Amino acid sequence: MKPETVQNEQDYSSPAYLDKLDAYWRAANYLSVGQIYLKDNPLLRRPIEDEDMKVHPIGHWGTVPGQNFIYAHLNRVINKYDLNMFYIEGPGHGGQVMVSNAYLDGSYTEIYPKITQDESGMQRLFKQFSFPGGVASHAAPETPGSIHEGGELGYSLSHGVGTILDNPDLIAAVVIGDGEAETGPLAASWFSNRFINPIHDGAVLPILHLNGFKISNPTIMGRQTDEELEQYFRGLGWEPLFVEGDDPAILHPQMAGAMDTAIERIRNIQRYAREDQDPSRPAWPVLICRTPKGWTGPEKWDGLTIEGSFRAHQVPIPADREHMQYTPALTEWMNSYRPQELFDENGRLKSEIADILPRGERRMAMNPVTNAGKLIRDLKLPNLADYAVKIDKPGAQDDQDMHVLGEYVRDVMKLNEENRNFRIFGPDETMSNRLSAVFEVTKRQWVAKIDEVNDEDMAHSGRVIDSQLSEHQAEGMLEGYVLSGRHGFFASYEAFLRVVDSMITQHFKWMRKASDLPWRADIPALNLISSSTVFQQDHNGYTHQDPGILTHLADKKPELVREYLPADANTLLAVFEKIANDRQRINVVVSSKHPRPQWFSAEEAAELVEQGLKIVDWASTATKGEEPDIVIAASGTEPTVEALAAIQILHQQLPELKIRCVNVVDLLKLRHHKRDPRGLTEDAFQAFFTVDKPVVYAFHGYEGLLKDLFFDHANRNLHAHGYRENGDITTPFDMRVLNQMDRFSIVKTAVTALPHNERYAEIVRKMEDMLDKHTRYIREEGRDLPEVTEWRWEGLE
Repeated sequence: MKPETVQNEQDYSSPAYLDKLDAYWRAANYLSVGQIYLKDNPLLRRPIEDEDMKVHPIGHWGTVPGQNFIYAHLNRVINKYDLNMFYIEGPGHGGQVMVSNAYLDGSYTEIYPKITQDESGMQRLFKQFSFPGGVASHAAPETPGSIHEGGELGYSLSHGVGTILDNPDLIAAVVIGDGEAETGPLAASWFSNRFINPIHDGAVLPILHLNGFKISNPTIMGRQTDEELEQYFRGLGWEPLFVEGDDPAILHPQMAGAMDTAIERIRNIQRYAREDQDPSRPAWPVLICRTPKGWTGPEKWDGLTIEGSFRAHQVPIPADREHMQYTPALTEWMNSYRPQELFDENGRLKSEIADILPRGERRMAMNPVTNAGKLIRDLKLPNLADYAVKIDKPGAQDDQDMHVLGEYVRDVMKLNEENRNFRIFGPDETMSNRLSAVFEVTKRQWVAKIDEVNDEDMAHSGRVIDSQLSEHQAEGMLEGYVLSGRHGFFASYEAFLRVVDSMITQHFKWMRKASDLPWRADIPALNLISSSTVFQQDHNGYTHQDPGILTHLADKKPELVREYLPADANTLLAVFEKIANDRQRINVVVSSKHPRPQWFSAEEAAELVEQGLKIVDWASTATKGEEPDIVIAASGTEPTVEALAAIQILHQQLPELKIRCVNVVDLLKLRHHKRDPRGLTEDAFQAFFTVDKPVVYAFHGYEGLLKDLFFDHANRNLHAHGYRENGDITTPFDMRVLNQMDRFSIVKTAVTALPHNERYAEIVRKMEDMLDKHTRYIREEGRDLPEVTEWRWEGLE
């Protein structure tokens, strides 16, 4: 391989250059300390007074100086090799790192003009940090250059990998804290090198920052020897490079050499792969950097070690407005960075230091991928009518909703092949979730050994990533993919969306804060498809039965969350078309993968999805505009089947009963308008559900969610039949019976909810007899009753 060439003739390893880099590092450290403690007097040009200090300094120091060191050296290689690179701060708190560095290179002032690059701007910068009305102590959406705030540790590397997929020139510099490295998701994410294609994708440069301690304990990797770490990472397929020490004079040249080696290794891997069209899995570099926790800070306090111990984790010395006796120590600490050598008389970083910084979009804080809503190319979508199931009569035929969607998604892949901006992510379940049609046009991306005899649909390049059995990695990569401006979805068994519901929450929090920032463009929606659902998991049992993701996300800000429960294939197609190019949203779609009756024509489905809910005239005995005696409602595939079967039984038993059937797809539309602008006004709600008539609702999720959606409306005469936390390995219909979400239980509830319900005791007895018959039959035969399996919608004539 040819040696890497640099972009200009400057000597980036000369003592003079490294002296400037050291000065820059000291400036970043100075700003990072000042942000914790000071409200005013940012350059310490007079003795510190009470009004200069914060009452309650809040922040984290321990990881900051090491990260500032790394950031400074990343700036160096960006200039040397003209890199398209951005920074992911994995260690969570320590948000001064990205703020300080963005401020020094001018990015922060470009976004926030009031934070000027002078003494008054520095004062505002200091005051706002971890202060009411200011900015958070982590790399939040408010921070230029950030796409990952580390509110929950473990996802930095999977986010980084998601961003570089289909971004061949991008490098994600992912700094991983050694405490973070102990988490399960992060440990699993080292396998992500099996999914990076060196021809079509960019590269991640993981930088494991070992500083030895967490909040109050040592870190596991920090106590491992270099030999152990080398064996570990080589076994995982990485090439480890080590940097270690606490003397800047020695460490700067060492870090410069290691960074050069890492970048040249990445460039050589990519050059070889692209020239020879050989995507074989290489050993990508990982940089392991050992520096003391709280490096360059106070060595001791009150007789106890600070630097190099867990005590440096947060606020190392207790100086604040109420403890001014400690401010001389703070002054000594801040002056140890020699600010007079770093900032000019106006408080601006001296020009000779600023000269070594990247310019324009090469600054990591201004890399376009970190505000990628401006880079989005909409997906080209096929004509939905070409995939619609033809409905001659409601319920007359079966189909598999997810299989139908798979054919549509297959052609989304084809139409967007050139743009390479659409992917499917999941944990080894694409086939199981009936999306196999996509493998007609693409493969699973798997940059590892492929067994030509036993492996199916695997290739070094593909648009599906589902070959690691980890919800964390698949969902995390999708987050990185949409955060960097592309489209896709994560498909999972419903119960195991709960594995990543906290990750989804963190993504929600990111969008929630980003939506308040006019300079941040909206990003593509995070689309989650929940299949293999609670009422289908009869064969896997109770462990696989949990629809709680709906309840979890329904508690979030309504403008950012949608929950769709399509009843059949055509409704699912219409939902997917609606969400495919959606923005700034989390969309959850709950869909069946098993053969189910098909109900709605393409036109009805489009209307249903557009409105969110609909009166189903062909399943109602109350005529249009007529007040019903009872409303039977449904959300979800199996609930729709059971609700319609119940309506048919009711009509047979009580032909004079006026029934209104309502199907709800866009679940959160049921909220009252006063809680959610998208929600139903009281008049609109009553047009569907009446003022006070009984509403018997067959529901896919936990009943508490439905009751909450009805709570603010006048009609609370609700009788919910949802998932009641009963399950087992059993027959499909018995799963519904166990939760009383079956047709017979729904009929019992319906008639007992009517006035003078004593008249209907015989109907109740018939339904109980059918339930007893069902139980005896399945325990004898091991399958469901013919009355259930052979049932068809016969209409209401």
